[in-house]
Amino acid sequence: MKEQLQNLDALNINLGAGEMFIVNIILAFVMFGVALGIKPQTFKDVFRNPKSVILGISLQWVALPAVTFLVAILLNPVITPMVAIGMLLVASCPGGNISNFISSLSKGNVELSVSMTAISTAFAPIITPFNFWFWGTLYCRYASVHNDIPTLSIPFGDMLEQILLILGIPIVLGLLCSRYLPNLSNKLKKPASVLSILLFIGMVAVSLTQVLTALEQRWTVYAGILCALVVVIIHNASALGTGFYGATLMKAPKADRRSLTIEVGIQNSGLGLALLFNPAIFPVDVWQNNGGMVIITALWGIWHIISGLTVATLFRRVPYKA
Repeated sequence: MKEQLQNLDALNINLGAGEMFIVNIILAFVMFGVALGIKPQTFKDVFRNPKSVILGISLQWVALPAVTFLVAILLNPVITPMVAIGMLLVASCPGGNISNFISSLSKGNVELSVSMTAISTAFAPIITPFNFWFWGTLYCRYASVHNDIPTLSIPFGDMLEQILLILGIPIVLGLLCSRYLPNLSNKLKKPASVLSILLFIGMVAVSLTQVLTALEQRWTVYAGILCALVVVIIHNASALGTGFYGATLMKAPKADRRSLTIEVGIQNSGLGLALLFNPAIFPVDVWQNNGGMVIITALWGIWHIISGLTVATLFRRVPYKA
């Protein structure tokens, strides 16, 4: 498996200035759409009944990156460092906007799901760069000791600056629209959600297409992508397990367990892709062999929808008393 993943790492997947502008616009639109669903009442409800929300945020901000780090260490003999760093980048992203829909399908606590998405999104400009810097630096030190990776600097400052720009502005605009233009916000919320998912799938498709055309030996790339998918499945399963067993251990209500499972297992990997393609954060001369990181992040965006819908179906088949 490691040899196939090394073939992916050998790829240098980057976008031109025009393509990068489009990616940033897509991401800004997605974050604006998410912010439209954030109401001031959401944060008031959190303070009234904070236990499950605090538990969920702890699982997402602390437990998920830590578990991802451990999984990367365990898989180290069969994965490449760039793949591991891609896993840590995904784990550092906020919850995905589709998680609210999947939480509803699973008959979970939708209010809890919305609260978690709102909080993780609102604080993403700070939490995402910090988590990626902390756990990424820790992994780089581990990998360099084992002679698997050159010394790399995880860009905390640059990432913080760029995320504040591409996330902070659309989030603030979405919050202001939700607060002062509620009628317009309600009309935009549903179409914005559907369109953002379609745009994200298109962004993933473009990324995968670039990979498939990067090498003449197509089957070599296909084998690498298949191996990366196996890694994504293992990683996503560990994320879903972190949410479910963490909530179970803390004796959260069953409806809350379902939502916490979904929230921790569904990540905004679209943000991860946008960050990877941003040369101000990941300079091409330093991160020139980034194929494994890009593929892991892109495949996560597809797989977490499949796994989320599967888990929701299983949850619906298991009745519970509220």
